[in-house]
Amino acid sequence: MIKYICLLLLTSSFIFGDTEFAEPKPSIVEPRKIVFSIKSANDEEINHVLSSANNVLKFYGPENVHMRIVAYYHGIRALLKREHDITVRVEALMQVDVEFVACGNTMRTKKIKKSELVDGVEIVTAGIVEMVERVKDGWINIVP
Repeated sequence: MIKYICLLLLTSSFIFGDTEFAEPKPSIVEPRKIVFSIKSANDEEINHVLSSANNVLKFYGPENVHMRIVAYYHGIRALLKREHDITVRVEALMQVDVEFVACGNTMRTKKIKKSELVDGVEIVTAGIVEMVERVKDGWINIVP
């Protein structure tokens, strides 16, 4: 019985260990550069990306993260003003300097005007190319 308890305590210490930061440790000077993409119009998938982004910000602190969320294809829905519940979450993340990016190609294809987007959203020519360039520049692409 004592062996079992000792084994349980030893095992649980590994399960709940602190995350060891890679060098350089995240800071205002050396923030983690993270990019997410939203490509689905599904509420659950959109909210999962937004929740994951929020969790990363909580862990590192918003001052230690430079984050971009790129919406393209059907995911452009996440950046439309008319999507009230999602818009509230997008605007809250913008308050802690998360940058939201809309795909211009998707906007043209779906006939979406800039005025339909949440205020402050950046528009790029191609969302996929934005993802490629951020990753090439050393950003971490998180796919929740």
